[in-house]
Amino acid sequence: MPPTSTSAAGPETIGARPIPELLGVRDIWPRGDRLEAIRAAGAEYKRRFTSQGKVLGVRAVNIAAAPYPVQYAFHGAVLAPHAPTISIVNRMVVVQFEDWAGTPRTLVWEPTMPEGSEEAPFYNQLEQLLRRIPGGDWLTHNVFAKIYNHPDEILRICGLRPEDVDYVSFDHLHVQDVRMILGSERAIPGESGPRASLFPNAKLIAHRKEVATFESMHPMQWAWYVDGGLDGVPRDRLVVTDGDIELGPGVSLIWTPGHTDGNHSLLLNTQDGVWVTSENGVSADNWHPEHSRIPGLRRWANFFHREVVLNANTLEDSLDQYDSMILEKTLADPSPRDGRWKQVLPSSELAQFKRQWPVMPTFFHGELEYGLIVSRSGALAGASRNGHSINGHGT
Repeated sequence: MPPTSTSAAGPETIGARPIPELLGVRDIWPRGDRLEAIRAAGAEYKRRFTSQGKVLGVRAVNIAAAPYPVQYAFHGAVLAPHAPTISIVNRMVVVQFEDWAGTPRTLVWEPTMPEGSEEAPFYNQLEQLLRRIPGGDWLTHNVFAKIYNHPDEILRICGLRPEDVDYVSFDHLHVQDVRMILGSERAIPGESGPRASLFPNAKLIAHRKEVATFESMHPMQWAWYVDGGLDGVPRDRLVVTDGDIELGPGVSLIWTPGHTDGNHSLLLNTQDGVWVTSENGVSADNWHPEHSRIPGLRRWANFFHREVVLNANTLEDSLDQYDSMILEKTLADPSPRDGRWKQVLPSSELAQFKRQWPVMPTFFHGELEYGLIVSRSGALAGASRNGHSINGHGT
């Protein structure tokens, strides 16, 4: 059985703070008033958030490209019969910051294990289907999918050891086998013994509703969650939240329900201003359809009078997801490369593969690098650094 949402520690145990500006805004009715209240609350919180300081360092590095249906990526707005499947690139984000007590901390966001994601029913069944097609297996592993780096390799790229990681989090737990990341007290089926943790000192921060999904899953959720993906994960490795929290100056986890009930987004204050990372969309085009060159997307958004277009593989609550994307746009700063686009980095971003033309991102964020990332020993020795002036850029 998985650790339950009621048996895990709360965010106060890691010194996280609630965000009063956002408290209760999702209870407002009717829904049009709620949307405007969320937009206003986001603007109010952003003023305080940016005044509190910046993170010490950020690296966002590619893990893998995976196949994804176009109809999900843009809520059915884009028809591409010649390329019904596109690729999205998952990234791991390493964030270093000081917590509210001034202690240097390392957060790893989205450390996806590709072999774990293949266990999710959607991808497992897709792979089985493609294997029945001549050349389908080759297409799966050489065209649609590509492995760039595993999480432990990304740590080495950043000059870190697994022991340096304090916290792990995902925007949600679709296609995640948490046992492969935090370890398990018993063997994963088919393996000879319990899994060791990739990050021996880390705790997983997840929303209570996301954890509870593993306790009792609805059929509409089933295709995207790894069966037993939390089974045997030690309960003392879990920190559950009930809403929005600040981990320290310049870094917050914002509850953004809709894509899943327990979805949350990472908010970062950097040298280029505020970034949000999210899987509510797969491309900058989802948050800015009015600027999109993807055929049909702008016209579809205009027809339905929508400011954003959802990443719509689950639609647990499409109105909530819409509101969450508006909140993300409100919190994010314009890109210094082109001010028409907000700095909302998709957790899995639409790839720039030419075979997908014309379903190509109009604006591509890519990997990120800001400030300094140092090992725990280096952080403790140099805790006086402020991290505000080292070559911040998005690539």
